[in-house]
Amino acid sequence: MSSKKKSSAATSHSMPTANTLTITYQRDIALDAADVARVLDASGITRPTSDLARIHQMYTQANLVFSAWDGSRLIGVSRALTDFCYCCYLSDLAVDKAYQRQGIGLALINLTRQAIGEGASLILLSAPQAMDYYPQVGFEQAGNAFIIKRKQ
Repeated sequence: MSSKKKSSAATSHSMPTANTLTITYQRDIALDAADVARVLDASGITRPTSDLARIHQMYTQANLVFSAWDGSRLIGVSRALTDFCYCCYLSDLAVDKAYQRQGIGLALINLTRQAIGEGASLILLSAPQAMDYYPQVGFEQAGNAFIIKRKQ
């Protein structure tokens, strides 16, 4: 299921975490759908992880994906859809629970913000269990959002 991402803008960043792990971050690289599904499940986020073809499509069709790695182990992902000039929808932000509270989610957010530039708004729909997290990392709650929910 792995296929090359459309973008050739793969970049790598290494950042130490609070407990001295060195986490590597990659931009727009092909990710294995099973690895992504494992991270999503391990993070507590609800996604259709039993449908690997759908996970594969979700990540190959997004135009801005960052991944966090502990050595060769995928431990975090962010998936966004953006025009790089006005708005960016951060659709997934997931970090394996074993790695949470070490700044990895914040690093994924910051890498996304750097990639989209200061002229673009960063927008997301929060999972209920993460409502307290996002104000702590600089998001303002918006009361003017609307949604038509998917049927599948």
